[in-house]
Amino acid sequence: MTVRTFTAPIAVLMVFAALLATMYLGYASNTEKNLHDFPVALVNQDVGDTLGGKPANIGAQVTDALVAGIPSESVDLRVLGIAEARNQLQNGEVYGAIVIPSDFTKRLAILGAAAVVPGEIERPVITVQTNPRIGPYTTGIMQRIADRALTRVDETVGKNLTDQVNAALSNGTPVEMSGAARLLLTDPVQVVTAPYRPMDDGAGQGLVAFFYTLILLLAGFTGAMMIHTLIDSVLGFTPTEYGPWFVQPPATGVSRLRTLLIKWGVIATAAPILSAMFLGVATALGIPLGNGPLLWLYGTLAIIAVGITALAVLATFGTAGLLVNLILFVVLGLPSSAATVPLEATPSYISHLAAFEPMHQIYLAVRAILFFDARASAGLGHGLWMTLLGLAIGLLLGVVATHLYDRRGLHRAAASDPAPVAADPTPLAIPVAAN
Repeated sequence: MTVRTFTAPIAVLMVFAALLATMYLGYASNTEKNLHDFPVALVNQDVGDTLGGKPANIGAQVTDALVAGIPSESVDLRVLGIAEARNQLQNGEVYGAIVIPSDFTKRLAILGAAAVVPGEIERPVITVQTNPRIGPYTTGIMQRIADRALTRVDETVGKNLTDQVNAALSNGTPVEMSGAARLLLTDPVQVVTAPYRPMDDGAGQGLVAFFYTLILLLAGFTGAMMIHTLIDSVLGFTPTEYGPWFVQPPATGVSRLRTLLIKWGVIATAAPILSAMFLGVATALGIPLGNGPLLWLYGTLAIIAVGITALAVLATFGTAGLLVNLILFVVLGLPSSAATVPLEATPSYISHLAAFEPMHQIYLAVRAILFFDARASAGLGHGLWMTLLGLAIGLLLGVVATHLYDRRGLHRAAASDPAPVAADPTPLAIPVAAN
């Protein structure tokens, strides 16, 4: 036993642990600092009114203040009409919307007048619409962005409104402004937060899409590892241990390509059954499934794509393929999936990984089916296309690699049993004492 017996696996574990810590701790920590390009819609429906004897549109002023005050490097603030904002909310293209109503200036004018003339007072309302269907964490980020921006706007509007009322009073208005009125003018805008298209309780605040994606990926990933081991054992390429029993059937001599095709056939046969099982369990648990048949079909495709690719990697890299698959599908996949923390709140290197990571593509399609009416523009089209592309890459890698190995004569053979030790033909000499 050499020193390398100990140092080699420890070195691999160190590299794996460093990658694991970088991905998992990096994506979950300091989301505020990592925030970039977070898409938010801003809608100004204010038609304006007369304020202080002059035409005004406070909604437009608030819009300009928000555009100037919200950091563009952190938030992608999109000034949109109400119809386009709703369309982007429905497609998951924006994570929330700030909506200024049509009577915003009018209500501010009434509020200012009511400070010196007795009457009914209603504070103008700005609505912050969250989009919980994208993910639970996005709601919190959206609320924090809106709270900070609108607090500053509220203070500015209140100061301007107070100055206008004080000017009116100094010009001879015979009414003294009450303390309550002064307090109301310092905080004139009411901010109301409401979810856009709330989800059913069974959706787990959007986490169901993440966990459904996870079980599809694990079915393909772990299924591939089990099929790889069991088929190799049946064909005599690897031994199998059942507790203390060690079984090594004779090698069948099946080519690498044919072995891989057998494994692909098994995962392709199992995939629709597994997808149906997941759908049945979700139905029994009362989870809203959106389009159930479509979810079953896509789930079948996702399991096949992941399983075939994982088996191709194992056929290409052998034992090292286990580590490659683990890194590809799990270590890099979970943080870049955007299923819990949105990509816009993660380090840029994680956002770049999402462009090709399988779990992110599956998540986009599953989320669109579950929560966005299976809209192609809400992620189903992109997820479906990328899943098919991943399947094609897996098929190509497996066929090319195994065919090349077979052609070069790199056949698989069972490990030979150690040769038996020959008995020493010389009889054992036993000394006998002389009489």
